[in-house]
Amino acid sequence: MIVGAFIATILAGLFTILQTNAILIFVVSGLALALLAAMVGQATDQVGSRLGPGATGVLQSALGNLPELFVGIFSLRAGLIYVVQAALVGSILGNSLFVLGLAFFVGGLRHGKQSFSAESTRMLAMLTLLATGALIMPTLVQGLHTPAASHEGGLSIACAVILLVVFLASIPVSLHGAPPAMSQEEADAHNWPIWLAVVVLVAAGVGSAFVSDWFVTSLTPAISALHISQGFTGLVIVALAGNAVENVVGIQFAARNKVDYSISVILNSSLQVALGLIPVLVLLSFVIGGAHLLLVLPPLLVVALALTAILSTVITVDGQSTWLEGLTLMGLYAIIAVSFWWG
Repeated sequence: MIVGAFIATILAGLFTILQTNAILIFVVSGLALALLAAMVGQATDQVGSRLGPGATGVLQSALGNLPELFVGIFSLRAGLIYVVQAALVGSILGNSLFVLGLAFFVGGLRHGKQSFSAESTRMLAMLTLLATGALIMPTLVQGLHTPAASHEGGLSIACAVILLVVFLASIPVSLHGAPPAMSQEEADAHNWPIWLAVVVLVAAGVGSAFVSDWFVTSLTPAISALHISQGFTGLVIVALAGNAVENVVGIQFAARNKVDYSISVILNSSLQVALGLIPVLVLLSFVIGGAHLLLVLPPLLVVALALTAILSTVITVDGQSTWLEGLTLMGLYAIIAVSFWWG
């Protein structure tokens, strides 16, 4: 993976310098982003495992979404607000529907009905519903023309601050309700030397910044050449580029019948986007220049987010999963993705 990320990053840089075909730059940069996202996730876990579970949680929260953060910043500076909104919502949808559904589907086919901790899953679902509410309310405020409609900037900042406070408060609770630690044999099998983990983390973080800039630069011409909408690009392509590969480990855990680990990895990734990344980008957008990111979303994005929160909660609240429930989650994701194909 490290070699693949290095090669993809070098190629993306060369293609950008040589100003080759925008679609080629777009595809190679997207692949590099996906591989760098996976590297950041692995290196964060490796560094955190040497410092204890608390540090791992903090590191994962701060660094796990670096590629998505950089893509969001450069896209906002380029004025691509709708792409950013769709990509952020798409990250939540991709994790909560596609990746979780695929994990349940694969695990169900191999092991039949699987069980996991309903208590920790309910907490994740509760926090996801809160984040969904924070994204829905500003949209309703504007759509219903309430007195707060003329203060959408202040309302977005207030919601972002509240989400960050809840996110910080949820970290100790999430760690307390985390799955039992892996056995020493499993942990040793995945340990890197500490120097390698630090080097990979720094290199992946720096590479993500450069590749995100190249990716966003090629985004508009690639969209025009491929005749696809900004909504579909953000919701599916950009979102999956930063999340899908990173969450392959969640699917692998489900295939090995370690569903608690799978749920923790996948749903915590969604939660970090909803409670952490989105409010951070909202606040940063008011200081970095370019377009301001507001929590007033297009109605179709709001409906898609609400349906996702409801269906994922209904399916996971009983602490059991089947392959058919996984297929149901993936089915809703496919329906939403197709709905955005034309714009």
